[in-house]
Amino acid sequence: MSYCPPRWLLGSHLQTIWPALFLKSQPPAYRREVWPTPDGGEIAVDHVDGDAGAPLVVLFHGLEGSSHSHYASALMHAVKARGWRGVVPHFRGCGGQPNLLRRAYHAGDAAEVDWILQRLAAGNTLLFVAGVSLGGNMLLRYLGEHGARALPQAAAAISAPLDLAAASTCLDRGFGRHVYTRMFLNTLKPKSLAQLAQHPDLFDAAAVRNSKTFVEFDNLVTAPLHGYRDVQDYWRRASSKPLLKDIVRPTLVLNARNDPFLPVSALPGNGEVSPAVTLEQPEHGGHVGFVSGRFPGHLQWLPQRLLTFFDLHLPSSTGTD
Repeated sequence: MSYCPPRWLLGSHLQTIWPALFLKSQPPAYRREVWPTPDGGEIAVDHVDGDAGAPLVVLFHGLEGSSHSHYASALMHAVKARGWRGVVPHFRGCGGQPNLLRRAYHAGDAAEVDWILQRLAAGNTLLFVAGVSLGGNMLLRYLGEHGARALPQAAAAISAPLDLAAASTCLDRGFGRHVYTRMFLNTLKPKSLAQLAQHPDLFDAAAVRNSKTFVEFDNLVTAPLHGYRDVQDYWRRASSKPLLKDIVRPTLVLNARNDPFLPVSALPGNGEVSPAVTLEQPEHGGHVGFVSGRFPGHLQWLPQRLLTFFDLHLPSSTGTD
């Protein structure tokens, strides 16, 4: 089911921005849990309940996303419609849950994905896992690092910034800097300054307030808070692209070639991934856009693409009704 944009929706930026501005729907009725983290923090975990014994679809959201993001609502509605169960775990400080620790979340945190999936797997034998944007990069790193020990039956990464240096360079220039980077920093900076109120020795508050690019913010905050030498070390070591060849679980890696967050030159070829990885690189779709239908469009293509991929990897005894 290849993706083709509607004729009225042109341009990578419009394909990216349109869903968030005009196609956000009421999310399903989530059941929220607050989980303690292994290091003494807390995260919010939103559940969609379904049939007993049905597969569980886990969604790791993108940078500053949540269970209310347009892609999360669309996928969880589709999961609920087929009687499956769904869950959206939030990263530190997201989903309205405050973060009081010295750390936050970052693109390379496979350990965070691991402990969340370990807990979910304790009561579920059939996990399908998707990750969007930054959450997709985290998921791919987890899959590559764990190989055959990875818990998902199958997985999918959507619009993941596989090469963080290339992605951040895109976002720190031109339209990306003035729109996308500014949007992200408008929430990242206040969260970081709130951490600083709890831990005054973390970083320079004035420098964080004045940061205008990801290279500045990641160098000041993300890298040092999570054990990286500097921003270049973070981008290099946290990128998922080098680990794609180590993935064993069936995994869909979906990146539109007109994604304004990642240049085409950074996309992997078949020779850079393991046989378990399915690369899908449509010409259009923007960044987590994939709008379909007549004006004003809808967001059903992406959930159906993911669920169709997961259906291919259902055990023979499990149905989709």
